[in-house]
Amino acid sequence: MIEKTTKFILLYDFYQDLLTEKQKQFAELYFQDDLSLGEIAEEFGISRQGVYEHIKRAEVLIHGYEEKLLLLAKHEQRLKLFDEMESLLTNEILNNQQLLEKITLLRRLE
Repeated sequence: MIEKTTKFILLYDFYQDLLTEKQKQFAELYFQDDLSLGEIAEEFGISRQGVYEHIKRAEVLIHGYEEKLLLLAKHEQRLKLFDEMESLLTNEILNNQQLLEKITLLRRLE
């Protein structure tokens, strides 16, 4: 559950503006504030099932957006390439060709 929650929160950071206000509210309360379905339902005066459906729909949408746009995947690739470049610089084993290869990979991610 923790891995699922962490992945959703990362994806949510990229795609939250594509969700409805209710989906955003319920997703934030459930994943970030760690409220239960029952607590959210009570606060908004709807059924637990209603809350679940909003959250589930948000999850499906966000994962669908990531499958198409790959914003998180590209972000993670960029971070990895920056770490590799930093390591090359730090260890002073850098040659210009290695750095140029990393820069080329970064440009391809755009």
